[in-house]
Amino acid sequence: MIPPAFTDKMTALLGGEAAEFFAAYDTPRAVGLRVNPRKRAALPFALTPVPWAPEGFYYDPAARPGLHPFHEAGAYYLQEPSAMAPAVLLDARPGERVLDLCAAPGGKSTQLAAAMQGQGLLVCNEIHPKRAQILASNIERMGAANALVLNEHPKKLEARFGGFFDRILVDAPCSGEGMFRKEAAAVTDWSPETVAMCAARQAEILDSAAAMLRPGGRLVYSTCTFSPEEDEQTVCAFLRRHPEFSVLRLDAPFFAPGRPEWAGGDENAAACFRLWPHRLRGEGHFAAALQKNDGQAGERSAAPGVKAPEELAVFCRENGIDFPNGTLLAFGSTLFAAPAGCPPLDGLKVLRAGLELGTVQKGRFTPAHALALWLPGAGRTLNLDPDGPEVLEYLNGQTLPCAASGWTLVTVGGLSLGWGKASNGILKNHYPKGLRRAR
Repeated sequence: MIPPAFTDKMTALLGGEAAEFFAAYDTPRAVGLRVNPRKRAALPFALTPVPWAPEGFYYDPAARPGLHPFHEAGAYYLQEPSAMAPAVLLDARPGERVLDLCAAPGGKSTQLAAAMQGQGLLVCNEIHPKRAQILASNIERMGAANALVLNEHPKKLEARFGGFFDRILVDAPCSGEGMFRKEAAAVTDWSPETVAMCAARQAEILDSAAAMLRPGGRLVYSTCTFSPEEDEQTVCAFLRRHPEFSVLRLDAPFFAPGRPEWAGGDENAAACFRLWPHRLRGEGHFAAALQKNDGQAGERSAAPGVKAPEELAVFCRENGIDFPNGTLLAFGSTLFAAPAGCPPLDGLKVLRAGLELGTVQKGRFTPAHALALWLPGAGRTLNLDPDGPEVLEYLNGQTLPCAASGWTLVTVGGLSLGWGKASNGILKNHYPKGLRRAR
C-alpha cells in the first residue's frame, strides 16, 4: 500500500495529473537489460529497444534472463530502464577519468565502463561494505578491466582527489519513491522525515563531488525518487552554494523537464529531467547535468607498478594471453592489471584495482575468475552449448570431460564463463564456490 502521506503530497504537487501518475502503480513493471558490447551474443529472448539507452532493451519477465548462462558470462546486466538515463547524460568518453561515487549495485558503473571501451580510469565507490562487495562482483562479471572498486566515505575521497575527475556521477541514496512497485521495503521505509534526511545527505555528497571535479568537467546528479526536496530543490541549492557550477541544458526529448515552481521559481530546475512512470516505460527517475566552470585542477600522479613475475609470464605464453596496457599492482600474492594512470591507492579500502589476474604462490600462478570473464578467448578452450546440460553442470561445480591438459577457459556459446584445469580427460571445476548454482 502506498503511504497516505505520499499520496497526499503527490496529489498536491501534480494536481490533475495525479490520477494518471497513481494509475501507473496498478500496471505491470517494465523490466530491462543492457547488453554488454564486449560480449555480443544472439540472446534467446525477444527484446524491444529502450529509446534513451543505446544498449538498453525491454524484455518479457516470463523470459527470466537472469537464469540463462549468458547472464553469468556477463552478456548483459539486468537494469531498470529509467535507471539507464543518468549514465547516458554523463556521456563518459574513452580515456577519461570518471567517478561513480555511490555506485552499488553496479548498473550505472558497468554502463559507464561500456561507454569508456576499456580506456581511461573508472573509479566505482560504495560506502557500505556489503553493497561494495556486490558492486565488485558485477564489475567482475561484466569484464570491466579499467575499473577500481573502493569502499570509502565521499569525504575521504574528496581529501584525496581534489579536481581529479573529468566526469562524476552521483546517483544519490534517496527515499526510493521510484522503487514502490519493485520493493515492498521502499514503501514501509518511506516517511516525510526520510525525505528530509536524504536531502541533507545528498547535499553533503554533492559538495564532496564538486571538490573532486576538474574545471570544465561534468557532474550528473540523479535519484530514483519524486520528492522535490531531493530533486529540483537539491540541485538549485547546490548551484547557490557553488557558483562555479552551471546547469547544462541538454537535448533529451524522451524526458519531462523539472519544475521551477517546486524550487521556489528557480529556472535552473527547468533544465533538470524527470522520468515519470506514467509518461514512459520505467519506474521513474530524476537527473540533472551540471558543469564546473572554474576551480583548480588536481594532481595526476600514478601508482608505481611491480615487475611481472616469471610465473605470470609463463602462464601467458602457454595460454596465448595478452593483458590490457596499464600498471601491474600486487596486493599480497594477488596481482592486478590496473588501468594506465591509476592513482596511488595507499590508505584506501580497495576491493578491486582494475583487472584481477590471479595469485602467485609456491611458484605457481592460479588465474582469477575475473581474468576468465575478461578474456575473449585463450589457447585452450572448452565451449559449452548454452542449452545443453554441461553448462549447468559446470555452473554448479561438477567436473566435465575434456581432452585438453592444463588451465582451460570454459566458454558458453563462445562467451567466456570461467576456468577449469584439465588432466587425464577430466576438467576439474574452478568456477567460484560462492557463485555456484544449486543442483
